[in-house]
Amino acid sequence: MGVNGFEFATATRIVFGAGRLAEVPEAVKSLGGHKVLLVTGRNPNRAEPLRERLSRLGLSSVTFAVEGEPTVELAREGTATALAGQCDAVVALGGGSALDAGKAIAALAANGGDPLDYLEVVGRGQPLSKPSLPLVAIPTTAGTGSEVTRNAVLGVKDAQVKASLRSPHMLPRLALVDPDLLEGAPPSVLASSGLDALSQLIEPFLSARANPLTDALAREGMMRSARSLRRAVLEGPDAAAREDLALASLFGGLCLANAGLGAVHGFAAPVGGMFEAPHGAVCAALLPATLEVNLRALRARAPSHPALPRFQEVAVLLTGRVDARAEECITWVRELCQALGVPGLGYHGLTEADVPRLVTRAKAASSMKANPLPLTDEELTEIVLRSR
Repeated sequence: MGVNGFEFATATRIVFGAGRLAEVPEAVKSLGGHKVLLVTGRNPNRAEPLRERLSRLGLSSVTFAVEGEPTVELAREGTATALAGQCDAVVALGGGSALDAGKAIAALAANGGDPLDYLEVVGRGQPLSKPSLPLVAIPTTAGTGSEVTRNAVLGVKDAQVKASLRSPHMLPRLALVDPDLLEGAPPSVLASSGLDALSQLIEPFLSARANPLTDALAREGMMRSARSLRRAVLEGPDAAAREDLALASLFGGLCLANAGLGAVHGFAAPVGGMFEAPHGAVCAALLPATLEVNLRALRARAPSHPALPRFQEVAVLLTGRVDARAEECITWVRELCQALGVPGLGYHGLTEADVPRLVTRAKAASSMKANPLPLTDEELTEIVLRSR
C-alpha cells in the first residue's frame, strides 16, 4: 500500500535526558535572550533553582505563575507582564497549562493585539504573522506534549469553551524534556497526565491522518506507556519509569501535532470549557468508551477500513501478547483506568441534561475531524453516557 504525502513539523530543537535542565541558561543566551519571562505552574518556587541559574549567567527574569488551566484573561495578563518587563525570551517550566500559557504569551508579545484577534472558533481567527519571542518549553508532567505542538488552548469563560491560538510560529525554539523533573509528582497527576499521553498515542495511530513517521513514534510510545504507567502511579516512578513516561508524552505531542487526534479530544475540549475539569482526567474518562464505539462502528460500516487492523496492533502493544484480539485493547485500557482510580465525567459535574449540548459542541471540534470515521449523534451520545 502506498504512502500518502505528509508533513512533519516540530520544535526547532528537542533535547531529552536526565539532568539536561542545567543546559537551559546557555540555550536561552544562544537564542539572544537577556530578559526572560519565566512562566511557571501554581508554585513558582519550583522554578527558583532555574531562575538562579539564569541569574548566574547574567540573565534577568520576571516570574509569572499560572494557577490553573490558561484563559484569555491570563494570556492578557502574562503578555502585559512580558511587555512591562521588556522581556525578549520566554521560558515555560511546568505542566501543559504553564507551557500553553508560555506559548500564548510569547506569540502575543511579539504580534500585539488581543488573544481574541487570533483565537479559533470564538475569536476573529486572524493569523499570527510575526515569529513568537524565542521560547524554551520544559515539561514537568508527562502528558500533554505541549512542548512540541503549535497551539495553545485558552479558556473563554463567557462562551464556556476552550479554543486554540494556533500558528507554526508557536512551535518552541527548544523543547527540553528532563525525566528527573517527574520525581515527586503526585500519583493523581501521573495518572491523569499519563493517560492523556496514552490517548495522544492511540488516537493519532488510529487517525484518518496517520503517517509512517507518527506511526513509528506512536508504537514506541504505547509500548513504553504500557510497561511503566501503572507501576509509576501505584509504586512511584523510578528512573526507568520516568524515562518511559517522559518519552511517551513527548512522542504523543509529536504524533498529535502531525497526525491529529479523534473523538476523545473532540469531547475533551468542550467538557473542559463547560466544567472546571482537568484535561488529562477528562481524556482518561473518555478513552475506553470511545475506543469501543469506534471499533464497533468500523466493523459495522467500514469493514475494510485500515484502522481496523490497527486496533489489533494497539492490543498487541498494550498487552504485550502477539495473539491479542482488537477488543483486548479496550479491556486493557478500562482495567488500567479502574486501577488508577480515574473518575467518570459525572465527578466533574456532567449531568444527563448536559449531554445533547456536549455532543453538538464536540461535533464542531477540530479534533473530531481526524476520527477514523464520522460517528453518529447516537454513537457520540453513547460515548458520553458510558463515560459518566
